[in-house]
Amino acid sequence: MNYSIMRQKFTVPQKFFCHFYALAVIWTTFLLLATWLYAYNMALLVSQPLHFSSITSYLTGGSHSFWLHGSPSMKIEQRYRCWVSIFLLLLMEAQVLRRLYETIYVFKYSPSARMHIFGYFTGLFFYTAAPLSLCCNYVSEVFLFASNLIQELIVKGKDRMQFGEYSWWGFVGPLLKLKWHAWLGAAIFLWGSVHQHRCHAILGLVRDNSEQIEDYIIPYGDWFKYVSSPHYLAEIVIYGGLLVAGGCSDITLWLLFGFVVANLVFAAAETHRWYLRKFDNYPRERFAIIPSFY
Repeated sequence: MNYSIMRQKFTVPQKFFCHFYALAVIWTTFLLLATWLYAYNMALLVSQPLHFSSITSYLTGGSHSFWLHGSPSMKIEQRYRCWVSIFLLLLMEAQVLRRLYETIYVFKYSPSARMHIFGYFTGLFFYTAAPLSLCCNYVSEVFLFASNLIQELIVKGKDRMQFGEYSWWGFVGPLLKLKWHAWLGAAIFLWGSVHQHRCHAILGLVRDNSEQIEDYIIPYGDWFKYVSSPHYLAEIVIYGGLLVAGGCSDITLWLLFGFVVANLVFAAAETHRWYLRKFDNYPRERFAIIPSFY
C-alpha cells in the first residue's frame, strides 16, 4: 500500500501532455522566426535588387541595411542548408500546433490516467531539443544575430532604428529553390500527419463511446487494422519525413530519428501486451507497431 502511494506521488496527470506541445509551439515559433530573419539577412539564395536608399544609407554609415543582401563570406551550400533548416522548422511548427490542438480538443484523458514524473520531464526535454536539432548548425549565429538586433533596439529605440526595405519574395523565394528531397520529405511528413490525426480521432471516439469513463474498447479503423499503436507508427513516419527532407546527411537528424524510433517501439510493445492481456477477443493479426514484422 505504501509502495502504491509512493508511486502515485511521483506521477502527474496524463492530460499534462499538453504542456509538451505548448512549450514546443512557443520554442519552435521563436526558432523559426529568428532563423528565418537571420537567413533573409545573411543567407539569401535569390537575387534581390538593391534599393538606392539602402545603398546610400549604408555608404554614409547611416544604417546596416546592406546586411539584407546576404553575407558574401557564407558559401552557397551553407546558405542552402540554412534554408533547409527553416523548411524543417516549418514542418515541426505544423506538427506541434496540430498535436496541441488534438491534446486539447480530440483526446479524452481518463481522470485516473497518470504518467511518471521522469516521463514528464523527458517529454519537456525532448520538445525543447527536437526543434533545436533542426537548426543546430546555425543556432549560435542565429542567437548572436538576434541578440545584436535586440541590443540595437534597446539602445536606439524603435523610432531611431533604420531598417532596410524587406521583400516577401526574399522570405519565400529561397524555399521554392529547395531540392527534390525536401518536397519528398514534406510529402512523407504529410502522409504520416494525416494518418496520425485519424488515429488520434479514433482513440478520442473510443473514450467517447465507452459506457463509463474508466472503460476502454478495442479501437478499429485506419492503421489500427494492421498495428496496435498506429499513432506511434505515424510518428515514426513523420520524423522519417523530416529526415528525408533534411537530405539524410545530418547526423543530428539521424540521432533524433533513432531516439523517436527506439522510444516508440518500446512503448508500442508495452501497449500491445496490454491489449492482449485485457481483451480475449483482441485481433491476433495485428502487430505492435510495424505491419507484418513487429
